[in-house]
Amino acid sequence: MIKIEELIHAYIHSHCDFEKEIVLTNYFQADWEADILVINSEGESHEIEIKFSKSDFKNDFKKSYLNKDTGEKFLKHDKISCGDYICNSFSFLLPMGMIDAEIIPEHCGIIEFYHNADTWETEFYLIRSTKKLHEDSYWKLNDKDLFIRKMALNLLQRKMEIKGKHEELIFKNPFDIKKLK
Repeated sequence: MIKIEELIHAYIHSHCDFEKEIVLTNYFQADWEADILVINSEGESHEIEIKFSKSDFKNDFKKSYLNKDTGEKFLKHDKISCGDYICNSFSFLLPMGMIDAEIIPEHCGIIEFYHNADTWETEFYLIRSTKKLHEDSYWKLNDKDLFIRKMALNLLQRKMEIKGKHEELIFKNPFDIKKLK
Protein backbone atom coordinates (compact mmCIF):
# COMPACT_ATOMS: atom_id res chain seq x y z
CA MET A 1 0.00 0.00 0.00
CA ILE A 2 1.29 3.43 -0.92
CA LYS A 3 1.98 5.78 1.99
CA ILE A 4 0.43 9.24 2.06
CA GLU A 5 3.84 10.93 1.68
CA GLU A 6 4.56 8.83 -1.43
CA LEU A 7 1.15 9.66 -2.89
CA ILE A 8 1.63 13.38 -2.25
CA HIS A 9 5.06 13.26 -3.87
CA ALA A 10 3.69 11.45 -6.94
CA TYR A 11 0.76 13.88 -7.29
CA ILE A 12 2.59 17.18 -6.87
CA HIS A 13 5.46 16.14 -9.13
CA SER A 14 3.07 15.15 -11.92
CA HIS A 15 0.44 17.91 -11.55
CA CYS A 16 2.07 21.03 -10.10
CA ASP A 17 4.24 23.68 -11.71
CA PHE A 18 6.75 24.66 -9.05
CA GLU A 19 7.90 27.68 -11.09
CA LYS A 20 4.41 29.21 -11.15
CA GLU A 21 2.66 27.77 -8.09
CA ILE A 22 3.19 27.67 -4.36
CA VAL A 23 2.71 24.06 -3.30
CA LEU A 24 2.41 23.22 0.38
CA THR A 25 1.70 19.94 2.11
CA ASN A 26 0.21 19.45 5.55
CA TYR A 27 -0.41 23.17 5.83
CA PHE A 28 -2.74 24.49 8.52
CA GLN A 29 -5.15 27.14 7.32
CA ALA A 30 -8.38 28.19 8.92
CA ASP A 31 -8.99 25.39 11.46
CA TRP A 32 -7.99 22.46 9.28
CA GLU A 33 -4.88 21.00 7.79
CA ALA A 34 -4.69 20.89 4.01
CA ASP A 35 -3.01 17.73 2.75
CA ILE A 36 -2.06 19.65 -0.39
CA LEU A 37 -2.51 23.39 -0.93
CA VAL A 38 -1.73 24.89 -4.33
CA ILE A 39 -1.75 28.66 -4.92
CA ASN A 40 -1.24 29.77 -8.51
CA SER A 41 0.35 33.01 -9.73
CA GLU A 42 -3.06 34.75 -9.82
CA GLY A 43 -3.68 33.90 -6.17
CA GLU A 44 -6.28 31.20 -6.82
CA SER A 45 -6.03 28.44 -4.24
CA HIS A 46 -6.96 24.78 -4.41
CA GLU A 47 -7.04 22.48 -1.40
CA ILE A 48 -6.74 18.75 -1.99
CA GLU A 49 -7.79 16.43 0.82
CA ILE A 50 -6.50 12.84 0.66
CA LYS A 51 -8.66 9.99 1.93
CA PHE A 52 -7.57 6.34 2.02
CA SER A 53 -10.67 4.85 3.65
CA LYS A 54 -14.44 5.28 3.59
CA SER A 55 -14.50 5.99 7.33
CA ASP A 56 -11.86 8.73 6.99
CA PHE A 57 -13.88 10.21 4.12
CA LYS A 58 -17.10 10.21 6.20
CA ASN A 59 -15.28 11.80 9.16
CA ASP A 60 -14.27 14.76 6.99
CA PHE A 61 -17.93 15.81 6.94
CA LYS A 62 -18.08 15.78 10.75
CA LYS A 63 -15.23 18.28 11.19
CA SER A 64 -16.49 21.50 12.69
CA TYR A 65 -15.37 25.06 13.18
CA LEU A 66 -16.19 27.25 16.16
CA ASN A 67 -16.34 30.97 15.43
CA LYS A 68 -14.38 32.51 18.29
CA ASP A 69 -16.24 35.83 17.98
CA THR A 70 -19.84 34.60 17.82
CA GLY A 71 -19.55 31.13 19.35
CA GLU A 72 -21.41 29.65 16.36
CA LYS A 73 -20.43 26.15 15.27
CA PHE A 74 -20.15 25.33 11.55
CA LEU A 75 -19.39 22.11 9.75
CA LYS A 76 -16.34 22.28 7.48
CA HIS A 77 -18.19 21.35 4.29
CA ASP A 78 -21.04 23.77 5.04
CA LYS A 79 -18.44 26.56 5.09
CA ILE A 80 -16.80 25.27 1.93
CA SER A 81 -20.04 24.80 -0.04
CA CYS A 82 -21.36 28.29 0.72
CA GLY A 83 -18.08 29.94 -0.35
CA ASP A 84 -17.16 31.03 3.17
CA TYR A 85 -13.81 29.25 3.03
CA ILE A 86 -10.34 30.52 2.31
CA CYS A 87 -9.69 28.33 -0.75
CA ASN A 88 -11.16 28.98 -4.18
CA SER A 89 -11.64 25.27 -4.81
CA PHE A 90 -11.59 21.97 -2.95
CA SER A 91 -11.02 18.39 -4.13
CA PHE A 92 -10.78 14.90 -2.72
CA LEU A 93 -7.94 12.61 -3.83
CA LEU A 94 -9.17 9.02 -3.37
CA PRO A 95 -8.24 5.47 -4.34
CA MET A 96 -9.98 4.47 -7.54
CA GLY A 97 -13.58 3.36 -6.94
CA MET A 98 -13.49 3.82 -3.16
CA ILE A 99 -16.38 6.30 -3.05
CA ASP A 100 -19.22 6.58 -5.56
CA ALA A 101 -18.98 10.04 -7.15
CA GLU A 102 -22.74 10.62 -6.70
CA ILE A 103 -22.40 10.76 -2.91
CA ILE A 104 -19.60 13.33 -2.98
CA PRO A 105 -21.04 16.86 -2.72
CA GLU A 106 -21.06 18.92 -5.91
CA HIS A 107 -18.76 21.58 -4.45
CA CYS A 108 -15.93 19.02 -4.33
CA GLY A 109 -13.69 18.06 -7.19
CA ILE A 110 -12.80 14.38 -7.40
CA ILE A 111 -9.39 12.97 -8.32
CA GLU A 112 -8.91 9.23 -8.16
CA PHE A 113 -5.63 7.36 -8.21
CA TYR A 114 -4.51 3.87 -9.03
CA HIS A 115 -1.23 2.66 -7.58
CA ASN A 116 0.41 -0.38 -9.13
CA ALA A 117 2.51 -1.93 -6.35
CA ASP A 118 4.45 -4.09 -8.83
CA THR A 119 5.72 -1.23 -11.01
CA TRP A 120 5.39 1.49 -8.35
CA GLU A 121 3.55 3.64 -10.90
CA THR A 122 0.72 5.86 -9.71
CA GLU A 123 -1.86 7.16 -12.17
CA PHE A 124 -4.30 10.00 -11.47
CA TYR A 125 -7.73 10.46 -13.04
CA LEU A 126 -9.82 13.63 -12.89
CA ILE A 127 -13.35 12.36 -12.23
CA ARG A 128 -14.98 15.73 -11.55
CA SER A 129 -13.49 19.19 -11.97
CA THR A 130 -13.61 21.61 -9.08
CA LYS A 131 -16.20 24.33 -8.78
CA LYS A 132 -15.02 27.81 -8.01
CA LEU A 133 -16.27 28.54 -4.50
CA HIS A 134 -15.61 32.30 -4.54
CA GLU A 135 -13.67 34.89 -6.54
CA ASP A 136 -11.42 36.33 -3.80
CA SER A 137 -7.70 35.88 -4.19
CA TYR A 138 -5.92 33.90 -1.48
CA TRP A 139 -3.84 37.04 -0.90
CA LYS A 140 -6.92 39.17 -0.36
CA LEU A 141 -7.98 36.81 2.44
CA ASN A 142 -4.48 36.23 3.86
CA ASP A 143 -1.62 38.49 4.84
CA LYS A 144 1.18 37.53 2.44
CA ASP A 145 3.94 38.65 4.84
CA LEU A 146 2.49 36.59 7.69
CA PHE A 147 2.13 33.65 5.31
CA ILE A 148 5.84 33.86 4.40
CA ARG A 149 6.85 34.10 8.07
CA LYS A 150 4.71 31.04 8.90
CA MET A 151 6.31 29.11 6.02
CA ALA A 152 9.80 30.03 7.27
CA LEU A 153 8.92 28.96 10.82
CA ASN A 154 7.45 25.70 9.52
CA LEU A 155 10.63 25.03 7.53
CA LEU A 156 12.78 25.66 10.60
CA GLN A 157 10.60 23.37 12.74
CA ARG A 158 10.75 20.56 10.17
CA LYS A 159 14.52 20.95 9.84
CA MET A 160 14.92 20.62 13.61
CA GLU A 161 12.51 17.66 13.67
CA ILE A 162 14.50 15.83 10.99
CA LYS A 163 17.82 16.73 12.57
CA GLY A 164 16.51 15.56 15.96
CA LYS A 165 15.77 12.11 14.53
CA HIS A 166 19.48 11.69 13.77
CA GLU A 167 21.05 13.25 16.82
CA GLU A 168 20.01 14.34 20.27
CA LEU A 169 19.23 18.04 20.39
CA ILE A 170 18.86 20.01 23.58
CA PHE A 171 16.94 23.28 23.43
CA LYS A 172 16.45 25.82 26.16
CA ASN A 173 12.82 26.09 27.27
CA PRO A 174 11.43 29.07 25.27
CA PHE A 175 9.34 30.10 28.29
CA ASP A 176 12.56 30.69 30.27
CA ILE A 177 14.04 33.01 27.63
CA LYS A 178 13.65 36.65 28.58
CA LYS A 179 13.24 39.35 25.96
CA LEU A 180 16.38 41.34 25.28
CA LYS A 181 16.11 45.06 25.87
